[in-house]
Amino acid sequence: MSRRPASVLLILLLAGVSCARESAEAPAAARQAVSLLVTGGDVLTLDAERRAFSPGAIAVDGDRIVAVGPADAIGARFEAAETIDATGHVVMPGLINTHTHAPMVLYRGLADDLALQAWLERYIFPAEAKTVSPEFVRAGTRLAVLEMIRSGTTTFADMYYFEEEIAAATKQAGMRGVLGQTIIQFPVADAKTPADGLARAARFMEAWVGDDLIVPTVAPHSMYTLDAASLEQSRALADRFGAPLIIHLAETESEVRDAERAHGRSPTAWLESLGLWRGRALAAHAVWVSPDDIATLAARHVGVAHNPESNMKLASGAAPVVAMRAAGVAVGLGTDGAASNNDLDMFEAMRQASFLAKLSTRDPQAVGAGDALAMGTIDGARALGLDALIGSLEAGKRADLITVSMSQARQTPRYNLVSHLVYVTRGDDVRDVVVNGRVLMRNRRVLTLDEAAVLDEARAFAARVRAAVTETP
Repeated sequence: MSRRPASVLLILLLAGVSCARESAEAPAAARQAVSLLVTGGDVLTLDAERRAFSPGAIAVDGDRIVAVGPADAIGARFEAAETIDATGHVVMPGLINTHTHAPMVLYRGLADDLALQAWLERYIFPAEAKTVSPEFVRAGTRLAVLEMIRSGTTTFADMYYFEEEIAAATKQAGMRGVLGQTIIQFPVADAKTPADGLARAARFMEAWVGDDLIVPTVAPHSMYTLDAASLEQSRALADRFGAPLIIHLAETESEVRDAERAHGRSPTAWLESLGLWRGRALAAHAVWVSPDDIATLAARHVGVAHNPESNMKLASGAAPVVAMRAAGVAVGLGTDGAASNNDLDMFEAMRQASFLAKLSTRDPQAVGAGDALAMGTIDGARALGLDALIGSLEAGKRADLITVSMSQARQTPRYNLVSHLVYVTRGDDVRDVVVNGRVLMRNRRVLTLDEAAVLDEARAFAARVRAAVTETP
């Protein structure tokens, strides 16, 4: 190999120095203007590679993330009209609650320590018959949305009555919702028959289809509160709009026994025979599903909303989450309604999902902290069919993110960030919430709701609920 003369090396070296000097003296490239920078924190992307940046930053323009990376690199490329200093905080995707009944926060603590059927038939259904109205639903949704924003939830899936009121309150607060108008067999506040409920659902979807925050759906309540024709019509309506269908599935052992007695097969198998799984669908609970049921859910790409706290509190059982995840089922987490939980804190849902899986399988490695964090974010997005838009912090996705303080005594010392998020952190550690690029909460102050007015309104409705329950046999 030939060697260059020293004089040539000297010339090249001097040329390099000259180029470096010229580069240093050249004016810096103009930074790109964006609407928001979140910078200085430990950024957990929850993307496919599970990338993390410490310190990291996220550049947001309008409703979308335009860049994620090291804080110095992002700062060199972008300047923003608004900046959130996340130093000392975790920056992560907003939490996704895949199953709740938002207005039922107004029944929180109304009836506890009961099995599901007794709780529903003796307390909830009678109380709903006397109290549910558009005004009740609106007030309950505002309270639920306030609680969810303050605890880091940015997207929630809902099933209830007067769902158009839930959509309007959710949109006004700036949250993202996958919202289903409930169809049920017996007369309820907004529909006397399943046909009435289906007509309401059609109007609801027509009004909200294509919205940037609201995904309208149809929500047949369950296989035990609807006949076959109503279930088939619900599927057809969802397909007409290209919308998902949300339904309770196999929540209790008695539901499975009743289905086998009435139809000769499991709830999952009977709904499969009706064609309910032949389109986008989310099954809430799926506690009592067999290996064959799990195979059906996986083959049909049905998402599952796992509700560990509600299932434990109502003694419904422990869903086979490990088996479902192993089969390829997208399993997200839900709180269920606050009447059966009794809160909407998704950090608690992540923690209990991990603990319940370990207890039920007797395997300490079942649903580890990283698994639970994924179930509360990107896997919840997959269960809802929204993982192309939300669930992780990636360029091109919607800017749904939260910052979480890690400075409490119970979070000190810190050896493993993900462990602390799942096993230690609580909803009230959330400091900032951004949905669709809009800051909904900054340094614990909710910007899109009048918190005092929301609480006063909820207390006023509580008096009506007490009166209704007093009158109920």
